[in-house]
Amino acid sequence: MKRRRGSRAQRSLGGFGAARRVEAATVLDVLRSGGVPLPVHEIARRLQLRDERDPALAQVLATLEHDGSVIQNRRGAICLVEHLDLVRGTVQGHRDGFGFLLREDGKPDCFIEARQMQKVLHGDRVVAREIGVDRRGRCEVAIVEVIERANSTVVGRLRRDYGILVVEPEDRRISRTLLVAPDGAAAAQPGQVVVAEIIAQPARNAQPVVRIVEVLGSYADPGMEIEIALRKHRLPYRFDPAAEDEAARFAPAPQPADLRARIDLRSLALVTIDGENARDFDDAVYCEPLTAADARSGQRESGRGFRLVVAIADVSHYVEHASALDRDAQLRGNSVYFPRRVLPMLPEALSNGLCSLNPDVDRLCVVCDMRIGARGRIQDYRFYSAVMRSRARLTYTRVAAFLDGQREGLSAEVGANLERLQELYTALSKARERRGAIDFETIETELVFNTERKIERIVKVQRNDAHRLIEECMLAANVCASAFLKSHRHPMLYRIHEGPTPEKLAALREFLGEFGLQLGGGDEPKASDYARLLARIKDRPDAQMLQTVLLRSLQQAVYSPDNVGHFGLAYEHYTHFTSPIRRYPDLLLHRAIKAVLGRKRYSPGDWAGLGAHCSMTERRADDATRDVVSWLKCFYMRDRIGEHFEGTISAVTGFGIFVALDEVYVEGLVHISELGNDYFHFDAGRHQLLGERTRRRFRLADRVGVKLVRVDLEQMRIDFVLDE
Repeated sequence: MKRRRGSRAQRSLGGFGAARRVEAATVLDVLRSGGVPLPVHEIARRLQLRDERDPALAQVLATLEHDGSVIQNRRGAICLVEHLDLVRGTVQGHRDGFGFLLREDGKPDCFIEARQMQKVLHGDRVVAREIGVDRRGRCEVAIVEVIERANSTVVGRLRRDYGILVVEPEDRRISRTLLVAPDGAAAAQPGQVVVAEIIAQPARNAQPVVRIVEVLGSYADPGMEIEIALRKHRLPYRFDPAAEDEAARFAPAPQPADLRARIDLRSLALVTIDGENARDFDDAVYCEPLTAADARSGQRESGRGFRLVVAIADVSHYVEHASALDRDAQLRGNSVYFPRRVLPMLPEALSNGLCSLNPDVDRLCVVCDMRIGARGRIQDYRFYSAVMRSRARLTYTRVAAFLDGQREGLSAEVGANLERLQELYTALSKARERRGAIDFETIETELVFNTERKIERIVKVQRNDAHRLIEECMLAANVCASAFLKSHRHPMLYRIHEGPTPEKLAALREFLGEFGLQLGGGDEPKASDYARLLARIKDRPDAQMLQTVLLRSLQQAVYSPDNVGHFGLAYEHYTHFTSPIRRYPDLLLHRAIKAVLGRKRYSPGDWAGLGAHCSMTERRADDATRDVVSWLKCFYMRDRIGEHFEGTISAVTGFGIFVALDEVYVEGLVHISELGNDYFHFDAGRHQLLGERTRRRFRLADRVGVKLVRVDLEQMRIDFVLDE
């Protein structure tokens, strides 16, 4: 976010006078003790400053105004926000012109009506005053002051309206068109996609004004959907030259000095198992049966059990704290995987090269070495730094075929490793069932492109036992990582997943009651209660609908230094350790583990702030990839207008139903006006639209036939009508 060039307080104070140290806390104490708004000269007098224009005071007041602690009233006096019945928050725009204030005090969001939204843009931080309650019972606010502007540039389409050039933002949460300054169009032509710099922010009676700083090209140019998403979602897509210089200075392979004090695992038949298109290999696995001695020393279950070695790329050896590479990695938060393009968290020299566990080359790693009982219970573990050499780069498809009996083409040691991994997976999956973890079966798709880079077809990704095998191995390592740091009382970012809110739980129970179903657990259900219900309904014809409603009742998983457990996985503590090439929280965890091994402590700064930032970058990546996939699906469907399809209602809203097509895996809207000659009423609790006269019902997961009638690439919207 870009700061304002200077607050009113800072500008009014100028920049002269004798400089001395002024603390923000002291200024706040003066304002609180005054009991009334104080002019700047009175604050200076009480601080015993010689000049009200003292630059130290100016800086402190500007900082306090920026974070929303104080504002300056029309008479020039400085006011404490806490005494003004004002609230701080971030504006979330809506394409229909109104918006919401996401409050910083944790209270429910407030409504912002369209006229108030004329003063701001989506993402701005503001101070607002509660002015009442809207018709839905939400608090309503009026904007008092903008304390931080979120948008310095906007990506959109250049358009000519009645002879005036305007930019229509791609981000529909910015519902206002932006006026292009008379000399601000450069060589851009109407219809092109451009990046515009905001040179005048919006006001109550004035539209924002921009000038064109970059022309991206035509809307239908190959790859344009990704270029738009990068800028719309403010993804950092260029590495800092200093970071690239750091990456270029590393030798192409580990050096002898890098191997000191590392355990040599190059004799183990470690393998990587990933998707066909993967290029960055974070993790390698190896499994062997426990020896009789191991079984006697650590085994408390019948059978000998397993030794599982999970080796993870040692990114922290190369990306040091506070380095240019670290700053870029933190800013990005994670890699972003678009169709046909990856935006890596680290330069490719590291992500696809020196850090990636490529086959037949030496690589540095951090290892979680576990003993697991015959019934899948982790009995012991240890962490250490090592050097390894992957025996094979395997794919999920190849490993699944091996597990089904197609064993040719793999060496004996790799085959033996996979056989033991299969046995271990069986034990771990049974332990997962006993633990009561939730296992939702969701549909994932892949876009298949032809030689002209156009979508040839959309296919369902089949999740097989190889996927599940690797997932269970990674879950085990992640649990051990959180247990290791927790036992040493070292701070970390947990991966937390809370259960349903009381409101969502009440709505879920009401919905399930319509089907004669009940979720156990009372007011605080556990994951096992969800799992038991999923097992009971799995053979019902409406199982998909019921599973969807159960899934939507849960909260989103986030990163936090405060451990509240992982509801979905039924773990009391859980973290992310296994993907440091593509996730910054994993890199932080590696540093913490290595610090503990070295009898030290690792402090990256504000753990809570880092958790919030990494949760945001994860959501940002999801939103960006969703936009790109939606655009590509629209482009794919625009040549199929008039065709008929069968599908399932995937969502019900007050304005219509969304239908997911069979075999095509594309989703579109049937507007409420196309449902029939009746008044349809939306019932959110029952996930349905019900006709007032006909009593015709459209409910989540119902089957319908539709006809494709319209595809809007600009709005990324597909419209259907019901088959007659």
